[in-house]
Amino acid sequence: MTGVVRLGLVLPVLLLAVLPGAFAGGGTRRWFGGRDESRRAEAQAAKDAAAAAFYELDTAQRGLRISIETITAADDSPEARRAVEGFAALGRRIDEVSHTYIEAVDAHDLDSELLDGAAASRATAALGRARDELQRVKGELDRFEQGLAPLLGRAETQLARLVPAVERARQALREAAVALDTTREQGFRADELARRLALLGPDLTRLNEGAGRHGVAETLERADRVLREAEAMRAEAARVPERAGETDKRLVSLRTRSQALATRAEGVEPVLSELRRRFSAACWQDLQHVPEQAATAAHQAEERLAEAAKARDEQRWPDATALLATARALLDSGDEGVAAAGDRLRRLNAVAKDPGAEIDRTRFAVRDAQRLAMAGRSTPEPRHARPLDEAVARIDRAVAGLDSGRHPDYWAFLTELEAIRGTAARVVEQIREERGKA
Repeated sequence: MTGVVRLGLVLPVLLLAVLPGAFAGGGTRRWFGGRDESRRAEAQAAKDAAAAAFYELDTAQRGLRISIETITAADDSPEARRAVEGFAALGRRIDEVSHTYIEAVDAHDLDSELLDGAAASRATAALGRARDELQRVKGELDRFEQGLAPLLGRAETQLARLVPAVERARQALREAAVALDTTREQGFRADELARRLALLGPDLTRLNEGAGRHGVAETLERADRVLREAEAMRAEAARVPERAGETDKRLVSLRTRSQALATRAEGVEPVLSELRRRFSAACWQDLQHVPEQAATAAHQAEERLAEAAKARDEQRWPDATALLATARALLDSGDEGVAAAGDRLRRLNAVAKDPGAEIDRTRFAVRDAQRLAMAGRSTPEPRHARPLDEAVARIDRAVAGLDSGRHPDYWAFLTELEAIRGTAARVVEQIREERGKA
């Protein structure tokens, strides 16, 4: 019994020796009262809040970095460069507050068994300040991001255009190549088109390298340019057979005109002979060289047409077009000279037979202008009346000139009356303009 009693007395003593260690965390942790535990809890809550703020700021910075990269990829304007600089400045402030937060975390070991209430309070304050700074900078970041909305919208629009634009350019190049092959199959070399298509090869390489290397704006501009040039080449390649047909028709037409001009030039000499026989020298002197000029024009046109035919055979279409235009201008000049000779004889015959018709026509034009000048007025404006009065006197002098000799200068008479009608027409136009503005 005595042994039993002693055992019973020893157990409570052993338990009492063990139990305090159990409450102290293995015999090393100090025991604090409820107030200290509350401060430890507050410190832990402050740490969690600061960590959440740090995480939110880091997440926001990562998202904003993507937006900045989007903008810089698509926009190199001064506004975009200022946005990059602003983001860099924000990054430096973020580094500062992040460093402050990390220092606060490292300086206070909330899991330490030696942390007392005062230390927990200091940790709470330091972590709270770190959280506030993190949240303040997060607010700046949010406001900065809101200000980027217009830039980001434009950049995203360009990026949305990028892939379709590049694909359209590639497709246009493929279609241009197909059109060029089709044209060649019809017997046309189209060397110039082939050269232009080859020049787009480096641009296609850069398009394939992508906007990451060359920038969104530059890639979009290149894609648009390649698209335009490739579409133009495709259209030109498709038009080559049509252009050849048009060139052939113009060659035939202008050769016919050239032959006709040569024939008509031979008929000018009889016209000039009649003019010399019936009218004074002043009526035909300026036409003396018409036969020679017409023949020269026809000969030069034939030379240009031969050169144009050679350019057509060599498929130098711009050269062929320019040569055809030159030939046409030469023929126009020759035709005008030949027509002028025939017209001169016709008009001189008419006025020699009945000068009164030209006189009446001119007097009517002057009287009509005088009536308009007097309309609604008792006296005409001097600036209107003076040239019309002079026109009447000019008519009288021209008529008198017809009786000045055996061979009147009918051509001078005709040109003077034509000039008088021009004067009357200008006065009429002036009066109508002035009254229209009144």
